[in-house]
Amino acid sequence: MWTDVTRRRTLLGTAGIVAGSLAGCLGSGKAASVDSDIKCFDGSGDLSADQPLSAPIKGDPKADITVIAYEDFACPHCKEYVENVVPTIQKQYIKPGKVRYEHRDFPIPVKEPESYTAANAARAVQVLGGDKAFWVALDQLFAHQDSLGKDLYASLGKQTCLGKKKVKNAAANERYKETIREDRRHGRNKGVRATPTVLVNGSAVDPTVDAISAAIDSAN
Repeated sequence: MWTDVTRRRTLLGTAGIVAGSLAGCLGSGKAASVDSDIKCFDGSGDLSADQPLSAPIKGDPKADITVIAYEDFACPHCKEYVENVVPTIQKQYIKPGKVRYEHRDFPIPVKEPESYTAANAARAVQVLGGDKAFWVALDQLFAHQDSLGKDLYASLGKQTCLGKKKVKNAAANERYKETIREDRRHGRNKGVRATPTVLVNGSAVDPTVDAISAAIDSAN
C-alpha cells in the first residue's frame, strides 16, 4: 500500500521538502460514518455564493508566525501528521495564540476522486459553519480516511447539523474546485510537490513536532 505513495513522492521530486521518516497508515475501521459526539453547528453560510474561499485558520490570525500545512485528504502521511504531530503543535503554539495556522488543499491526487471530493466536503462545512466547523471536518475526514465517499460526507453533514445533502452534493459536484485549484497553485509556487508539506513563515520544514517547534521557536 505504501509503494504507491512512496512512488508518487519520488516522481514529484520531494527529497528535501518532506521528511521520509513520517510514517502513516490507513485506518482499520470500515463504517462510513463520522463520530456521533461531534458538536452541532448552527450553519448560516450560503453554498450558492460563488466566491473563492479563504484558507481555514486557527490560532491568532494576527500572529507574527504563520504555519501552513498543505494536505491531501487521501494521503496516509497526512493522516499520520494530523493525528500524531498537530495535537502537540496545537497545545504548545496554536491554542496559546503564538502562531497563525493555515490549511491549504493540495490534492496530488493520492486517490481519485476522493482527494478532491473530501476537500470539497470540508470546504462546504467551512462555508456552512465557519472555520471551527472546518477543523472538525478535517479531523473526521482523516480519522475515517478509509471510508472517504458520499456516505461519509453525508454523515459529516448530518452530525455537524449542517445538512447531509448539502455537504454530500457539494463534494460530489466539486463545488469548490476553483478554490482547491488555487490552493494547489499557491503551493506549487512555494515549491510544494508532496503532502504533507509544512511551511513556517514561508520556509519548508520536516512535518515533525521537533522540526516545526524548532522553526517556530527560532522565529520568535
